[in-house]
Amino acid sequence: MKILDGKAIASKMREEMKAEVERLKNMHNLVPGLAVVLVGDNPASISYVRGKRKACDEVGIYSEEYKFDAEYPEEKLLRLVDKLNKNPKIHGILVQLPLPEHINEEKVLYAIDPSKDVDGFHPVNVGRMMIGAPGFLSCTPHGIQQLLLRNNIEIEGKHVVIVGRSNIVGKPLAMILVQKKPGANATVTMCHTRTKNLAEITKQADILIAAAGRPNTITENMVKEGTVVVDVGVNRVKDPSKKSGYRLVGDVDFERVSKKASAISPVPGGVGPMTITMLLHNTIQSAKLSIR
Repeated sequence: MKILDGKAIASKMREEMKAEVERLKNMHNLVPGLAVVLVGDNPASISYVRGKRKACDEVGIYSEEYKFDAEYPEEKLLRLVDKLNKNPKIHGILVQLPLPEHINEEKVLYAIDPSKDVDGFHPVNVGRMMIGAPGFLSCTPHGIQQLLLRNNIEIEGKHVVIVGRSNIVGKPLAMILVQKKPGANATVTMCHTRTKNLAEITKQADILIAAAGRPNTITENMVKEGTVVVDVGVNRVKDPSKKSGYRLVGDVDFERVSKKASAISPVPGGVGPMTITMLLHNTIQSAKLSIR
């Protein structure tokens, strides 16, 4: 059984990106720039933003950070997005979700210039992904694809079963893997927690991707021998033995499922590092597209 080590793959990719950033700097006097906007004090969001800043520093991407309290007005946030859209030093804009309830997330995300939408959430980029046209791919799905490919796992012709239908993972991943392109060409089935006879479908998977956001959604009786399992879930469960009082687990019963899988991604250290890495990738791509 092989561990799909996202940390190791991400580290290798970031080395490649570091060289690419250096090349852009030397040849075009261009430094890719990323702006990250955080509204409120969600602990997970603060942790993600810290990780993104560290990753930018690691590969040489210029980064700007904007932090506001939870009462920050929507109109001011929209004005900031407009300002960043016009800033030539900034090639990628990321507004950290979730936003406080008084702010319309859709309105804010749609205000980002599609050419700077490095999260791949703008309808223009979602549409491009759907028809297979060039554009920014959503970071987590693209990271999952890279995790598989860089572990030499064949996707073409395989039956991929995705458990989860979110706009962030399930839907875009299905669109990416079904494309008539290298690294895709799979037969994709999308399920979710309301799917009837879920185990009957998951047992047909050559590649099973769990993105339901619920611990132990995938158990050993839902997986056939030799399946490749990618666990996207990040769930906090109580654990008195830990200093924090909790530990992170995925959507898969790792201990038991790993005995049947041919390859499996751990949580943490699997998909997580790949998500931030693909954000860096999109920021560099955006900077390259800005060269006239």
